[in-house]
Amino acid sequence: MDFARCCERVNSNVIKPKWEDTGGKLMILEKIQDAASVKDLNMEELTLLAEEIREFLIGKISCTGGHLASNLGVVELTIALYLAFDLPRDKVIWDVGHQSYTHKILSGRKELFDDLRQFGGISGFPKRRESSYDAFDTGHSSTSISAGLGIAQGRDLQGEDYSVVSIIGDGALTGGMAYEALNNAARLKKNFIIVLNDNNMSISENVGGMSRYLNGIRTGDGYIDLKKNVANALERIPGWGQNMIDRIKRTKNGIKQLLIPGMLFENMGITYLGPVDGHDIRQLQKALLEAKKLDHAVLVHVLTKKGRGFAPAEKNPAKFHGVGPFDVKTGEFLSKKKYPDYTDVFARALCRLAKEDSRIVAVTAAMPDGTGVWRFAKKFPRRFFDVGIAEAHAVTSAAGMAAAGLKPVVAVYSSFLQRGFDQILHDICIQELPVVLAVDRAGLVGSDGETHQGIFDYSFLSCIPNMTVMAPKNWWELEDMLAFALKINRPAAVRYPRGEAYRGLKEFHAPITYGKGELLYDESGNGAEIALLAVGSMVSTAEHIRDKLRDRGILCSLANGRFIKPFDTELVHFLAERHKVVITLEENVLQGGFGLQVTGWIHEHRPEVRAVNIALPDAYVEHGNVSVLRESLGIDSDSIIRRLETMGIINDAMNEKSENDTINGEEESEKSKR
Repeated sequence: MDFARCCERVNSNVIKPKWEDTGGKLMILEKIQDAASVKDLNMEELTLLAEEIREFLIGKISCTGGHLASNLGVVELTIALYLAFDLPRDKVIWDVGHQSYTHKILSGRKELFDDLRQFGGISGFPKRRESSYDAFDTGHSSTSISAGLGIAQGRDLQGEDYSVVSIIGDGALTGGMAYEALNNAARLKKNFIIVLNDNNMSISENVGGMSRYLNGIRTGDGYIDLKKNVANALERIPGWGQNMIDRIKRTKNGIKQLLIPGMLFENMGITYLGPVDGHDIRQLQKALLEAKKLDHAVLVHVLTKKGRGFAPAEKNPAKFHGVGPFDVKTGEFLSKKKYPDYTDVFARALCRLAKEDSRIVAVTAAMPDGTGVWRFAKKFPRRFFDVGIAEAHAVTSAAGMAAAGLKPVVAVYSSFLQRGFDQILHDICIQELPVVLAVDRAGLVGSDGETHQGIFDYSFLSCIPNMTVMAPKNWWELEDMLAFALKINRPAAVRYPRGEAYRGLKEFHAPITYGKGELLYDESGNGAEIALLAVGSMVSTAEHIRDKLRDRGILCSLANGRFIKPFDTELVHFLAERHKVVITLEENVLQGGFGLQVTGWIHEHRPEVRAVNIALPDAYVEHGNVSVLRESLGIDSDSIIRRLETMGIINDAMNEKSENDTINGEEESEKSKR
């Protein structure tokens, strides 16, 4: 198939979902138990299998939620991998891994999809502990080539013989780690296969030089014309022309190998094959089998369409990247936002502030939709910078902007900010540059599991000198903290959770003062022995604890820490001076977090006061509904109260209250006698 037809086929919507026509009967899919089952099918059956898998995915994800568009785009590619390789003996590594659903289906996990991404169910990402077919755990972008290269090197050193295939998307190829891996893969003297899944998308539309390069390969009319002209010229040579064309095809996999496409990879020492229609199983299988023959690194360039087979996802793949339950017929999501979430609040506040200050710029790493800064991009396009999947570059480029006199705001998910730790430490904080980190999806995120939980940022940000870390208790405090962070002329992070912005405690709206918390309820004058000191999302939890204990006759003081670094030592002193127990609450791991900082201060200055830390354990947190996870980890209000009961804190408070009631009663009795 020539290149133009390849592009045309990839971009056409030739597959029509048949969930209504089949009545849910998936005749071919029912035969699939493992990899061997796929190899038993003929080409007609394989084509039907692809359609049935799409029906299955659309039906299941419409109920459970999950990653839809990316998975619909790689159905044929996954089938071809199962045909061309001997899985699980051969190793397949999926970059990011949110496109591995078809892989899970074909490897015998179809019956587990009712619990996809649910607590105790199968993960939405490859997990080695889940199946021998999952060669490497993934979740973050741009890692698959490095991991695959390492596995291939392990294979060769141990004298083993199996294929290693790393699948990476064109969006993930913008990550610097991918280039480091490509540079080293070129040195390999044995087979190593890289499949470039090119759908012209990451989550949002791709940006940057690599995107333009690959787009040139996809749509290079000049190349196509040149290819035709060269072929026509050679054909005119009597007796030799066709032979020369055939020889070129055999030695360099087609005339295109001598021209523009793939030259970047070829110049690195990696053989380039493609582009291949990513929805043609036969062509894919042929290309993969050809790649297996080579004794070095080879890249197979595959063109796919994200969201293929489901019209709403094809039309808006970003919207259907990660979805909740939706209506199959309309594509409309079943749950509607009643109130803004924290991302909305941040994005709107940023736009308001930017209208007043032209020095404010927004930076994101391929997440304009997820972080909400698409709003900023629409209003201030010249002041918006999407750097692609390159968090480290995002942070350092923001540092450069700050050095040039701008006020950059880097909008990034907590778990992805981990990739910019060195740059925060080295490029921002040493110079005390005024960069604001808007840390979205902080705390427990939910269904994406270990790789996406934002539970480490208090710890890794607090250990950096010159860094300021804040966390709002509600909607209005996020707005205030963002404005404050942009005024203080120093590095600052504002950390907020996923989900609907809390609208409680609105009456407490004291101005933000650097390094100062907020006393919400002081019950020390009423005999309270317990003080709750919470930060961020845990302030509302602490409020619920206070209300529940008050219903049992136990009074608690409640304070909002606001600042994780520097924490408010005066507030801690006030609480420790007037209470017997100070309880810290945070949605972060205990080690290096807010609670241990407070505890250290109390042990040094008020050793007689008992400090209790409510935090997440020293562990990775699996996938599941956030409410379920909070309960299982013991950080919901009821679990915390039970823990305090077990520790004797509640009983001590009740006994103290009883003694006070007795004393007060005796005093009243004496008064009445007098």
